Amino acid sequence: MNKSERMQLAQWSAGRARKAGAADAAITVANQRDIDVEHRDGKLDKLQESTQNYLALKLYVNGRYSAHTTCDLRKETLGKFIEDAVTMTGHLTEDPFRALPNPKYYAGRREVDLQINDPFYADVTSERRVAIAREIDELTRSQSDKIVSATSYYSDSHAELAKVHTNGFEGETESTTFEAGVEVAASDGDKGRPQDYEWRSFRFFKDLATSQVLARAAVDRVLGRLGQTKIATGVYDMVVENRAVSKLLNALTEPMGGYYLQQKSSFLDGKLGEKVASERLTLIDDPFIPAGLNSKTFDFEGMATRRRVMIDKGILKAFYIGDYYGKKLGMEPTTSSSTNTVFEYGARSPEEMLGDIKKGILVTGFLGGNYNSTTGDFSFGVFGKLVEDGRIVKAINEMNVSGNLAELFNQLVEVGNDPYVYSALRRPSMRFEGISFSGI
Repeated sequence: MNKSERMQLAQWSAGRARKAGAADAAITVANQRDIDVEHRDGKLDKLQESTQNYLALKLYVNGRYSAHTTCDLRKETLGKFIEDAVTMTGHLTEDPFRALPNPKYYAGRREVDLQINDPFYADVTSERRVAIAREIDELTRSQSDKIVSATSYYSDSHAELAKVHTNGFEGETESTTFEAGVEVAASDGDKGRPQDYEWRSFRFFKDLATSQVLARAAVDRVLGRLGQTKIATGVYDMVVENRAVSKLLNALTEPMGGYYLQQKSSFLDGKLGEKVASERLTLIDDPFIPAGLNSKTFDFEGMATRRRVMIDKGILKAFYIGDYYGKKLGMEPTTSSSTNTVFEYGARSPEEMLGDIKKGILVTGFLGGNYNSTTGDFSFGVFGKLVEDGRIVKAINEMNVSGNLAELFNQLVEVGNDPYVYSALRRPSMRFEGISFSGI
């Protein structure tokens, strides 16, 4: 099915839903191809390909709502599927907040090439995919006799969709994603087998990191964990590495969502316009980054995306409010979920930040833990490096950091100049002062 046929089927299905008695309907017709390869310790462990054509149907019938999916896209059977779905929806409980967005939220959609689709996706062969995974595995295990196990990964996906709403929205997207990485374990004698990884994602195959880069980075990380020990409980300055700081940022931004606000389970409820973090924190939702991993011109509700400052120098400026929860909360919708998240970056590298620390911990990863979205209280296990007088002294693990997210982000004193570009969350390394750690 080509792009034109996909849109025509979505339009036909929308009309059929209306004819069957639906007040409104949202139709998505999509095709997605996913390929995954795993190579473990010299052997091909997984080679999986899946291709799915499907139609997703959301129905609004006399104040009632339902969602349905089918992979049978033949019109002779699809018509009956839609009619039956409309009939079933009529028996559900009413939800007065379930409706398509006001068409005014569709307006202003930017006509821009986001560069999210690799036109040469079809040129990547299965042989090349397997070879990449095998090469990463072999290079990783050859780096050091301390390496005891390696599992390498390669995956890519290609997705196309056409979306139609009966109240005037139509949109199409086509995108690709390429990912590769490796998980590695090393022998640390009687201290166990520390593990680490390196993983990178891109929109274009040509940008994929080389096998040598991925293998070397993963090995350097895991060897850097050898000899790790607990250290004394105390108050330390803390630098959190860019890829690890997502744990803290996700705990901060998740309660900014409409669901949490409506459920009264957000410690940020009622804080709009107030200071919730240090002035060092500026967080921006930017859906228009070229080749961004979550770049889009409309969200899954069809609303046109906008660049928004969510936190401005510590002041909470906006929530992630979709149309449905906007209606329930009596608030103007912004966006149903985050797109690409960028920051106001600092001037210094993580190494330069560490150089100022007399006694501190460089956190390179988190181990489990939990947080309470209602209160902001958290407790996370961490591993990383002890820093004294600006120098890394030794590897540490099995430490615990706990506190309150609002207090923690007010202890943020510096952000780095190192955005993590392999994710839609382009976070920098962050430095915090006076953080309590539990150890021995």
